[in-house]
Amino acid sequence: MFKALTIAGSDSSGGAGVQADLKTMLANGVYGMSAFAALTAQNTTGVRSIYPVSPEFLADQIDMVFEDIRPDAVKIGMVSSKPLIETIAERLKFHQAENIVLDPVMAATSGSLLIEQDAIETLQSQLFPLASLITPNIPESEILCGFSITSQAEMEKAARAIYDRWNTPVLVKGGHAIHEANDLLFDGKTLHWFEGRRIDTDNTHGTGCTLSSAIASNLAKGYSLEQSIQRAKAYLSGALEAGLDLGRSHGPVDHGFELTGQFASRDQEDV
Repeated sequence: MFKALTIAGSDSSGGAGVQADLKTMLANGVYGMSAFAALTAQNTTGVRSIYPVSPEFLADQIDMVFEDIRPDAVKIGMVSSKPLIETIAERLKFHQAENIVLDPVMAATSGSLLIEQDAIETLQSQLFPLASLITPNIPESEILCGFSITSQAEMEKAARAIYDRWNTPVLVKGGHAIHEANDLLFDGKTLHWFEGRRIDTDNTHGTGCTLSSAIASNLAKGYSLEQSIQRAKAYLSGALEAGLDLGRSHGPVDHGFELTGQFASRDQEDV
């Protein structure tokens, strides 16, 4: 059994954050474990409140996982404060963690910042060098490269600029601002486009969490970086295409879409 650890915040409605990560890991055949960086009260309409954990408690969670069931991969999601980012970096270096996928949650689709500037700087200086892959969306890529991205040519320019600055493979996700749902990987040697089909749905809550967790899951199983991304994109497309429709706003994807029909519902059983 391959294992993966998610370090992220919670989503009480289950569509994003740690809850989405664990569902994704299970669906991709990996044993998922977690270290909570924050608790949130949220649903499909928004976030009502956030309760961050202490750096000491976060460190204890990470240590207890590595000391007993060492993960084969680590996914890092939204971490909003400098002390927590520093704690994650220090503990992952101590444990010599491998296959780290960092979803650098910094900006919303609108481009507005979600974390403080000093936390962004710490994220870049402390965690980027440890990552096997970073997965920024278009607004986040614009923050990292320093210029606007409105075309595939500019995505390529941004990917090169981000890699050159941090020497870390980068997957620039094109779904936010570019017409096609194509993502671009630059590993320092080659540009690799992953074509995706745009699926007509408003239920996209947690797609970034889901994609990065699926990539980490496949890295944990020993697939190459390119294979892991390709498999993760196929999984996410299936979860979107399943058409789950929950909540009053942008609902979650169907993380368990491949289980549909495998277990009879109660009214189909002899009870």
